[in-house]
Amino acid sequence: MAEAAENQGTPTAPARRWLRRTAVVLLTTGPLIGGLVPGPAAAAETAGTPAAAGSSTARSQARTAVHTAAADRTGSGSRTADISINTLSPATPQKGDTLSVTGTVTNKGRSPITDGSIGLRIGPGENSRGALDRNAARKDYLPGADGKKVEGKRATTKIGSMRPGIRRSFTLKLPVSALKMRSAGVYQLGVTLTGQTRERPYDQILGIERSFLPWQTSDSENKTELAYLWPLISSSHLTARTQSDEEQTPVFRNDDLAKELAPGGRLQQLVHLGKDLPITWMIDPDLLATVNAMTERYRVQKKGGGTVAGKGQAYAKQWLMDLQGAVKGEEVATLPFADPDLASLAHRGRNVPGALGDLDSATKRAIPTVESILHTKPSTEYAWPVEGAVDPSIVDVATSAGARTVIARSDSFRDTALSYTPTSARPIGGGNTALVADSRLSKAFEGDMTRHGATSKAVQRFLSETQALNAQVPGKKRSILVAPQRTPSADQAQAMALALSSLQKDGRWAEGSDLSEVAKAKPDPGANRRVPPGSRYPASLRKQELSGDAYRHMQKTSRLVGDFKKILTREDRVVTPFGSAVERGESTSWRGDPKGAANYRDGVRDYLVGLTKEVHLIQKSPITLSGRSATIPVTVQNNLVQGVDDLELRLKSRRRIGLDVGEPQAVKIDGEHSQSVKFSTTSKANGRAFVEAQLYTKDGKPYGKSMVFQVNVTSITSTVLLVIAGGVLLVVLAGVRMYTTRKRNGGAASGPDSSGPDGDGEDAVAPAPGPDAGAESGSGSDPASDSASDSGSRTTSGSGAEEHGDPGTSDARATTDGPGEPDEAAPASPAGGTGGANGAHPPAAPVDTGKGSGTVPGTGEKVER
Repeated sequence: MAEAAENQGTPTAPARRWLRRTAVVLLTTGPLIGGLVPGPAAAAETAGTPAAAGSSTARSQARTAVHTAAADRTGSGSRTADISINTLSPATPQKGDTLSVTGTVTNKGRSPITDGSIGLRIGPGENSRGALDRNAARKDYLPGADGKKVEGKRATTKIGSMRPGIRRSFTLKLPVSALKMRSAGVYQLGVTLTGQTRERPYDQILGIERSFLPWQTSDSENKTELAYLWPLISSSHLTARTQSDEEQTPVFRNDDLAKELAPGGRLQQLVHLGKDLPITWMIDPDLLATVNAMTERYRVQKKGGGTVAGKGQAYAKQWLMDLQGAVKGEEVATLPFADPDLASLAHRGRNVPGALGDLDSATKRAIPTVESILHTKPSTEYAWPVEGAVDPSIVDVATSAGARTVIARSDSFRDTALSYTPTSARPIGGGNTALVADSRLSKAFEGDMTRHGATSKAVQRFLSETQALNAQVPGKKRSILVAPQRTPSADQAQAMALALSSLQKDGRWAEGSDLSEVAKAKPDPGANRRVPPGSRYPASLRKQELSGDAYRHMQKTSRLVGDFKKILTREDRVVTPFGSAVERGESTSWRGDPKGAANYRDGVRDYLVGLTKEVHLIQKSPITLSGRSATIPVTVQNNLVQGVDDLELRLKSRRRIGLDVGEPQAVKIDGEHSQSVKFSTTSKANGRAFVEAQLYTKDGKPYGKSMVFQVNVTSITSTVLLVIAGGVLLVVLAGVRMYTTRKRNGGAASGPDSSGPDGDGEDAVAPAPGPDAGAESGSGSDPASDSASDSGSRTTSGSGAEEHGDPGTSDARATTDGPGEPDEAAPASPAGGTGGANGAHPPAAPVDTGKGSGTVPGTGEKVER
């Protein structure tokens, strides 16, 4: 029956002709087909393999090529059924164990499968990592290479008939002794489906899935020391935006981080699984700072604008608490803040002024951030470029900020001269060390672990690789680093944890070690110590790098932050969030997302520019200056919640001569206030001028946009002065004429009868105030008179009253024959302007000057401008 199962049928005549042609090609190309025959490097690893097995494998490959082509065309052959091995327990079996294999089988063919049964096949033990590669790469069943059928009742199980598309589950349980694994090594375990189809009504293998079983009954004399990095890294979630409250409530790009922290989420699983594993924590401080910000009130941006309340506070608090417990007493290494892209910086950004400074500041921020949140001191000695790909420029940049150990990977740092895997540490000059992680082990869990059987396959491959690695040179102790993908999914983390826990529990060839111990291990003298040239840097990774424009963009933002903070009274409210945002904009997490990276950078800069515009000049409308000098007010508005200081406002006239706008004025404004700054200006000529107002920082740099306004100067001209002088002269001449006229009239009326009809002179000595009296009242020292003069209501009785024919004034003039004798004149009242020595006589009756009275403004009086 076993022989019948291996019979794949007799080829048709066309197939035989095709086979003959293929055989000729195989004889000439040999090892090139599918990479199934090892090259020189692989041959060194398989030196102990019998030669007969190699020739048998070559013949089998020719037959398999025929069936592979036929299966691809017809959907039949050994690919008719798809088999998945979901669990293989125990992963590292020992004597006396019972092996349990579970999985599923699906009919992928075009016709039903009848008399189906699931069985096992066990291959020979291998100590070569190259043999593992070849066996894993093979897809079709290959007689001889896929080992012998495992005999025994419990080694097979019937599944009956299956229509196309039908899936069935299976379970096999059998003693490990039934596999007949004798010597230590890695054994290929194949799960096959044997059955019949309508096209081929005889037993044949219709599907096969392979896995590996590491087998070793005793501990190795020199166990491999294995350091496994356990990365806690995420993408950038925080924006530079904060609320205007005192706590500066942070604003997140989205609430995706809450999902990662929730039970079952990616980051929650990494912490939960890692706490009991022999690992070294590799942490991005930005992730800690972001989660710490989530423990308080936070906001999340909405797509249409605005924000909503975040919902991850409880998850964040629990995650930090769990992480603090997990890292207690364990080795913790930290990346620079926000995990800067070292390769992008080396290839695109190192010549941008300030870009290397960002790496230095990100490195310095790492330790205090981790210490304050996790209460443990991390190491910043390690630099980890993307996928461990290095060249001299990357090493130079990585070590420029203080790192002395660069984590590389063996597919970049190749060791072609050795037939075994050397210790990871090796000196590369300048006091620096390259830690070359094993490529196969590091990439073991990069696939989609949600597919049926993917986890079991990856775990068994990882364990088998470590066993084969140790068996390469049993007498040599080596220290190996494993650096997995930066952001493993929850399923990948579970697979990694399953492999490490199996190795920790049952592994007799490897033991866990710290990253620092592997870095200190004695280098292998035969290992490659030359950093690969830049020409060998993977093109696929180079395409994902940040551009030079991206670094220039972020440096412009940094300079704008530097200028902005000079005027702030609480600069930490701006420097901290924007400094972090600049570093996040240069993160490794933006690889593969150029649009998202550009949007993030633009958002940071736009928000910063908007804040700087909150301190601005209020636009003035055109103003007019009357006279040679005046004051120009300019208003500065501060809409920030904090005060601004160390600003200077300067005015500059665009007219070269004629307008002096005064000295610069200091500006200091409280938050949400404005200030009117006044400039004393002088003009030497009339006309229109444009004045530019500009704010400056204390170091003389312009701040914000300037404001230009128009000034019209209209001073008093010589013509106007002549007119005013002529008017004054006319008033003086009129006064002189009036005086001489009255004096002439007064002389003619003097004589014995001057006292009036009664001969009583009492009324005559108290004449009504005439023009002279009015003149005197203007220069008197009486307080009431002074007050009247200042208020512009000085009275000028006489001619004014006479013009209007005021009755009271006429009565006064009827009793007056002249100015009277000075020595007999009674004193006038205080309201009249003069008084006697003792003021004994009663005051004269007030005189109503009427609406015609009033004074002409003096030429020196100040007029409002």
